[in-house]
Amino acid sequence: MDLQAELIEHPYSVYERLRDTAPVCRITGTDGTPAWLVTRYDDVRAALADPRLSLDKSNAAEGTYRGFALPPALDANLLNMDAPDHTRIRGLVSRAFTPRRVDQLRTPIRESADRLLDGLGQAGSADLLGAYAFSLPIIVICDLLGIPEDRRVDFRGWTEALVAPDPARPQAVKEALVAMLGFLTGLVEHKRSRPDDDLLSDLIAVRDADGDRLSEDELMSVAFLVLFAGYENTAQLIGNAIHTLLRHPEQLALLRKDPSLIPAAVAEFARLEGPALLAIRRFATEDLTIAGVTVAAGETVLVSLSAANRDPARFPQPDALDLDRDTSGHLALGHGVHYCLGGPLARAEVEIALAALLERYTTMELVDPTPQWRRSLRSRGLKELRVRYEAARDSL
Repeated sequence: MDLQAELIEHPYSVYERLRDTAPVCRITGTDGTPAWLVTRYDDVRAALADPRLSLDKSNAAEGTYRGFALPPALDANLLNMDAPDHTRIRGLVSRAFTPRRVDQLRTPIRESADRLLDGLGQAGSADLLGAYAFSLPIIVICDLLGIPEDRRVDFRGWTEALVAPDPARPQAVKEALVAMLGFLTGLVEHKRSRPDDDLLSDLIAVRDADGDRLSEDELMSVAFLVLFAGYENTAQLIGNAIHTLLRHPEQLALLRKDPSLIPAAVAEFARLEGPALLAIRRFATEDLTIAGVTVAAGETVLVSLSAANRDPARFPQPDALDLDRDTSGHLALGHGVHYCLGGPLARAEVEIALAALLERYTTMELVDPTPQWRRSLRSRGLKELRVRYEAARDSL
């Protein structure tokens, strides 16, 4: 069953139909190979924690969907690993994303958000994706990795090519990977000669002191994943959250009246319009059954986070934005041992981005109420977010 075009154009309505009629069904992946798609909340949550579903591509059968084809220097990342390698690498990186470390970053993140809004001025119209939603995570992730300002580039083109490939430019994916690998190679060389107090310098020190703890490919792959996932997903969630909020003026007014609701609102935005439509593909290590469907060893399983998060069996009236909703148990950041490592930082960035925006501008409205979504099976994100804005008159 090839649902790819439908899923790209109308993901939520298709997921609703599948939950009711075929909660585990065959689809065609982006490369034309088959995979199983799981859409009900209970099945998705169970699959995310099932050790029989591996992230290691060596468990994939011939001719089944494998996901991104990455060069070896970028492929040895957490999204392709099971224990014990996953445990080892995650332990080396996790200290950068602890709640305590994230709390220390909140002030500089807010300062960066305010500087970006200063650039927008007190009133006007702008594409808040490029000017704000994408720019803030670039600053944060570059600071985390220790990327000097003169070496920072616009990662948006690279991530767009990987997440939403253009059928008219099939070579763009390879070009993006070559560019990212070249950038990271140069960055690692630079940090080796000029180490500083940052995550990449720490990882290089571990690699150079003990190659058994971290190989060179693993070092490059960690940097790639932190840069790619930490930037792309956060940027899209900020954009999706702003767009959703501006389409619900009553909820916007509620948030303005009580900013303490922002953390709960971010969880609801992640549930309702989280950018990750699908979790990373998994491969069955043995024959298993999901919702009465037999999945053979080696076959690929795709679990839909967004379908699970809109399952009415778990979240009543799931298509409605409700800032008072109990969002506990939402799966936007995954579940189990592969729960998103950067989740605390991503939440902090979105909370701060929204707080700064709402404090700065008392009036905001969408220039075009009809959204243009990227064509992607993997990720839900806007192509553009043009907004008219104006600060309070006493601050003009």
